[in-house]
Amino acid sequence: MEADELLMLVAAGDQKAFEDLYGLVSGPVYGLVRRVVRDPAQSEEVAQEVLLELWRSAARFDPGRGSALSWVLTLAHRRAVDRVRSARAAGEREQREARRGHGPAFDQVAEEVEAGLEREWVRRCLDRLTALQRQSVTLAYYDGYTYREVAERLSLPLGTVKTRMRDGLTRLRDCLGGAA
Repeated sequence: MEADELLMLVAAGDQKAFEDLYGLVSGPVYGLVRRVVRDPAQSEEVAQEVLLELWRSAARFDPGRGSALSWVLTLAHRRAVDRVRSARAAGEREQREARRGHGPAFDQVAEEVEAGLEREWVRRCLDRLTALQRQSVTLAYYDGYTYREVAERLSLPLGTVKTRMRDGLTRLRDCLGGAA
């Protein structure tokens, strides 16, 4: 079923249609948000907000004005830009306060070191995956492709890609669980 049809069913409160739509758009939504927001944790949060908004406001979708995927990605882009602007404004406020002599508003060095360590941990965990798992996970989570698009891109059956993704994500979860 196409995204447009699914979105119309979601507007009528169909939870199964939302699950299908979620599977179809969550990858592209996260990929777009990740490119705008940059921070992985913030990107996940924004993508989740977008998908929740999708459930709540599906009835506002007008198929006469464009495709469902375009509408969803527009929601995602707007939300991501709002988050970046909000973060920038908060940073500027903190800097103004710091300049007033109240001391630094945050420890930027510690934050940068922590972010670097997290990136390195994720890289190490990705390196522990098989090449095929790493390729599938990278296409889906860093490039924003859906499972179906990953399958097409790699010329593999969808079931094979889903299995690789499941196994790879399980291994990542286990590896990253050791980081906590």
